[in-house]
Amino acid sequence: MDNESTNTGSDPAPATPYPPSAGAEPPLKFTVATVTYNAATQLARTIESVEQQTYAHVEHLIVDGNSQDGTMELVHHYQGRNSNAAVRHEVACLSEPDRGLYDAMNKAIEMATGDYILFLNAGDRFHADDTLARIAAQVGTSSPLPAVIYGDTDIVDAQGRFLRHRRLSPPRDGLTWRSFRRGMLVCHQAFFARTDLARLYPYDLNYRYSADFDWCIRLMVDAARRKLPLQRVPLVVTDYLSEGLTTAHHRASLLERFHIMRRHYGLGLTLLEHVWFLVRAVVK
Repeated sequence: MDNESTNTGSDPAPATPYPPSAGAEPPLKFTVATVTYNAATQLARTIESVEQQTYAHVEHLIVDGNSQDGTMELVHHYQGRNSNAAVRHEVACLSEPDRGLYDAMNKAIEMATGDYILFLNAGDRFHADDTLARIAAQVGTSSPLPAVIYGDTDIVDAQGRFLRHRRLSPPRDGLTWRSFRRGMLVCHQAFFARTDLARLYPYDLNYRYSADFDWCIRLMVDAARRKLPLQRVPLVVTDYLSEGLTTAHHRASLLERFHIMRRHYGLGLTLLEHVWFLVRAVVK
């Protein structure tokens, strides 16, 4: 099944042209979006990670689900420190009830002002203080700007200690939307989406645990239609906390992923791939 025919309309919806056609090119700007609810202890580590980024052109959006555990006090202290920091970033927060994780992520996409948006949730952190600076140095002169920038991920424990490299890893080159039939080869927290394109494809709230899997595929399909590159950066982008929402609801997540794969790749290929997943699990 050719997924590029699954979305209606003969032409992609318009997107902002990059780079600007006149004048000096502005520095590449990243929006780091952190969605949280009553996770102040874990959020502190993520805030510290963004705060320590040496790259100046960063917007940190914290979209909170009306937490009652001290999250907002933590954010207010963060904003105060940022106003006097050697490298200042833009820090904004929205705290209000939402309909769950992916609803909050959709709010972040609408609020974002960066060229790219990355979701770095409570407990996750950048691998190094110069991660965004290194990515900007590699991507900032590209024309057109890639639809997606992606890198590698390490798995860490609740104390931030390295456990292992992520088992699924992105290909050295040649990532396409078809690559995800083998699973989510790029961790959501290492997947930078061009913000103008992301706004065209909000997270599907019909999925409670795997809307990120579907979202990444749809963005890459759109990139293929527009003939925009997907650019790999050869570095570990994110230290990912091992126990996330998908891990906690493993069975429901797998069922959703089966449905998503069937929708994008067809039933036959989805069944064949799941036979391979089973073999891989047995061998492991």
